[in-house]
Amino acid sequence: MTPPPFSYKSDPELNERKHIKSALLSLLELFGCSSEVDSMDSALLLTLLLPVAVVSYVLDLPPQVLFKVGDRRQLSCRMSSCPEKVKFAWITLEDRPIFATIDTQDRESVLVFDSVMKNHENTLLCKAMCGKETKQAKTQIKTYSFPKKPVISGYDRLKLGEENILRCEGSSIHPSEMLEVQWLYGDTVLQSYEGQSERDAYSLPLKFTPSEEDDGKAITCRASLRVDNIPADEMTKETSAPMTVLSAPHNVKVSGATGVLRGSNLTLTCEAEGKPKPAFTWTALKPDGSSVEMGKHHDLFIQGVSLSDTGTYQCDVSNDLGNQKTSVSVVVQAPPMDTYIAVSPQSTLKEGDSVNISCKSIGVPVPYVVLSRMVNGVKTEILSSEGPEISVTIDSVKLADSGMFLCEAFNDYGKQNENLTLTVEAHLLEVALQPDVEVVLEKGSSLILSCQASGCPQPKFSWKNLSNMPILRRPKTDGFRSQLVFDRVELEDEGTYLCEVTCGSIKKSKQTEVKVFSFPTSPVVKNSGPSLVGEMMKLTCTAQEVFPANIFQILWMDGEREMHSETGPFSSGTINLTSEYSYHVNTTDQDKRITCKVSLKMHGVPAAQAVKTASTTLSVHYPPRATSITVSPLTELKEGESVSISCLSDSFPVGRTVLSRVMNGVQTKIMTNDSLETLYTIPSVELEDSGVYVCETSNMYGSHNDSVEITVKAPPRNTTVEIFPSKDVQEGQNITICCRSVSFPPPMVVLSKLDSEKNVYSLDGVFLLINLTPNDTGLYQINVTNYLGYETEIFNISVMEKRVNDPLGWNDFLIPVICLGVAAALLGLVVYVWRARKKGSYDLTKCNLSTV
Repeated sequence: MTPPPFSYKSDPELNERKHIKSALLSLLELFGCSSEVDSMDSALLLTLLLPVAVVSYVLDLPPQVLFKVGDRRQLSCRMSSCPEKVKFAWITLEDRPIFATIDTQDRESVLVFDSVMKNHENTLLCKAMCGKETKQAKTQIKTYSFPKKPVISGYDRLKLGEENILRCEGSSIHPSEMLEVQWLYGDTVLQSYEGQSERDAYSLPLKFTPSEEDDGKAITCRASLRVDNIPADEMTKETSAPMTVLSAPHNVKVSGATGVLRGSNLTLTCEAEGKPKPAFTWTALKPDGSSVEMGKHHDLFIQGVSLSDTGTYQCDVSNDLGNQKTSVSVVVQAPPMDTYIAVSPQSTLKEGDSVNISCKSIGVPVPYVVLSRMVNGVKTEILSSEGPEISVTIDSVKLADSGMFLCEAFNDYGKQNENLTLTVEAHLLEVALQPDVEVVLEKGSSLILSCQASGCPQPKFSWKNLSNMPILRRPKTDGFRSQLVFDRVELEDEGTYLCEVTCGSIKKSKQTEVKVFSFPTSPVVKNSGPSLVGEMMKLTCTAQEVFPANIFQILWMDGEREMHSETGPFSSGTINLTSEYSYHVNTTDQDKRITCKVSLKMHGVPAAQAVKTASTTLSVHYPPRATSITVSPLTELKEGESVSISCLSDSFPVGRTVLSRVMNGVQTKIMTNDSLETLYTIPSVELEDSGVYVCETSNMYGSHNDSVEITVKAPPRNTTVEIFPSKDVQEGQNITICCRSVSFPPPMVVLSKLDSEKNVYSLDGVFLLINLTPNDTGLYQINVTNYLGYETEIFNISVMEKRVNDPLGWNDFLIPVICLGVAAALLGLVVYVWRARKKGSYDLTKCNLSTV
C-alpha cells in the first residue's frame, strides 16, 4: 500500500500573518505597549501598524521528508510573499548529485523524483532571491524500502527428532540497520536478528527439532522496519506457514501362518507407521544369498505353495526419510518326492573303473533314505541315513558288481523309491599320451611327457625319438603310467617322441612333437643422444640369445607406422640379433617414442612370448619459436580493473623468458621465468601501467619475442580549481579560472553559473571572465567529464560595485568570452591531439600566472 504523500506546503498567508504579528509585537514591547495590544485583533493590529512594519519574506521548505523507494514524489521550496519573480537555486550539502528534475515557477521551485531511489537521500539547501533579499532553508531527504513479506523455507519437510534448519529471507531493505526480524512459535520469540548497515537482504536460519505434536502447527517470521514517520501498515510484515513433520517407518510387524502344507495357500500381512505414508516391498531371501521381489503391497499371497517356497520372507518398509526391515521364516511340509538314484561317471563301466552311487530325496520333514542291492531277487541293504542324501563309492568295480540298485525314502507323510541297473564290462588295452598335440617350449622351461595304459593288468612301456637322436632323459614308470621328465629343456631336446605299450601280443603307441625356441629378454634400444633439427640420429636394437634366428623379425615403428624391417640369419645355436636404423629428426619429433618390435614367427608360441618391444624417446633441440603474449580480459582497461599477461614460447632446452614494459622509449624489466609459460597479474591497474609489454624468450640457439600494447583509462579525479587574482574583485576587473584534473581520455571542462542556464566549454580547463559586474556575483560550478565519469567543483565569486559608473551586465563580456573561448578551443584541440597520443593519464594545463 502506498503511503499518503507528505504535505510540504503550509498556508502562505497564515505564515505571513504570524510572522508580521510576531514582528509587530516585538516592536510594541520596546515602547511598553504590549499589554494593550494583546487583546487586539490581528487584522486591526496589522492595519494600524503596517506603515511602520518592516516586511520580511518567508521561505517555505519542510526541514525533513521521508520518501518510499519506487514512488513518484515532489519537494517544494516556495516564497509566496515576494511581489516579483523569485530566483531559486538548489544546492547539495553532501558530496553527491541531485538526482531530480527541477520545475521552477514564479514563486515556487519543485524537485520532482519520478521514481525514488536510495541514492536520492541527501541534504539540500534551497536559496531564494527576492529583489536584493536572499533567503535560504535546509531540508533532509530520507528514503525507505520494505517491499515484500518475509519468505519462509524448510517448514514443509521437517524430520522428526532431528535438528532441522528453517530459513526466513527478505531483500531490498533500506535502511537495513533499522530492521528487526523475529522467529515466533505461537507467542514465543524463538530467535531475533538486528539488521546491519549496507546489507539490504537478510537470511535468518532457525535450528528446530520437532516432535509429533508440532505437525500442522504454524511457525511465523516477523520483520519490522523501525523508521520514524513510516506508515503503520508498512512498518511490520510477517509470514506464517504450517509445519509438516516427517518420520521414517517404525513399529513394523508381520502377521500370518508360517507353517503350511504343500499345495495350500500362504498369506502374510505387513504393517508399519510413518510419514509420508510408507511403501511396502516383499522379498524372498534365497539360501544362496540371492533375493527375489514378491510384491509391493501390505499383503503377500502365494497360491498353491511348493517346497521351493520354504525360506525367509522379508518385508521392507520405506519412505523418503528411511526404511526398516523385518523377516519371517516359512516352512512348507510335504511327503518324500523327486527321489532319484544316480551313478557317476556312468552306468556302464569297464572292469577296474571307479564308480559313485548316490541316492537322494526331498520332503518335509527330512526323509529317511535307504540304498539297497537286488541279488537273485533278494534285497540287501548297503547304506542308510536320516539325511536327504547318501552315496557309496566302489574304487574298482568287478564283473560281479553288475546288477540292480534300489533307493527308498520315508517320512511321516509317505514314501517313494527309484532303481537303476549297473553294467560292468571287461577292459581293452588303451594308450593315452599327454600332451597329445605339438608342444612348443622356451629354452629352460620344464616338460613332462606322460603315457597312460588301460585295459591291461601289467603293461610294458618303451620310449623312442623318431629324429634318430638319443633320449637323454630316463623314463619314470609306475604301474599303468610312464613319464619322461625334462627339468630344463635344451635345444638338443627337439624331436618327435613315441610311447609304445605292450600287453601280451598287443602293441599300441602314441607320439607327439617337441619344438624349442629361445627369446629370453626384451630387446635393448639405444640412440646417439640429443640432436639438432635436421640431423640424423642413429638407433640400435639388439635381441639377445635368440633361436632359431631365421624366423625372427625386427621391425622399426613410429607409432603404428612401419619404417624398416629385417629378418635374422640361419644359426645352429643362440645368437645376438642386432639392427641399426638412421632417423632424420625435425621439430615435431620432440619426445617422440620410436619402437623396436621383435617377433618370433613360430606357430604355437604364446602371443606374450612371441612379440617383445622396446622404445626410446627422441630428444630434439631447437631455438625459441612461436613466442606469443596475450592479455586477459582486454588491452584497453579501466583504472582499478585486474589484468593478466601471459607469455608462451616453444623451445628446447627450455629458454629464459623476460617480460618487460616499454614507456616513452624506456624499457623496464618486470619478471624473469625459466619455463614455457610466464604469467604476470596486475590486481588493480593504474594509469602508469599503460605501455608496450614485450615478452622475449632465449636459449643457447637464439631468441624470439612478441609484444602488445595496454591502455589504461580513468574518469576525472583530483580536480582542483584556482582563481586569479582572487574570488573577491572590483567591478570591471577580469578573473582567470584554472581547472586541473587527472584522467584518460582527456575530459571536457564546462563552467556554469548556478542561477544561469549558460555554459562555457574549455578543452584546456582555462576560463577568462572579462569586465565583471556585480550581476556576476554568485555560485559557479565546473564540471569535468569524459565518457567514464565526471567530477564537479562549486565555488563563489564576489564582485564589489563601483559607485562611479553603472555596472556592466553579463552580455557586456559574453562576446569577448566567446571569442577567447573559440581561440582557447583551437589551442586546446592542438593540445588534445598531442596528448591523445600519450598513453596513461591526461593532466589539464596549469594556468600561467603571468598572463593574469
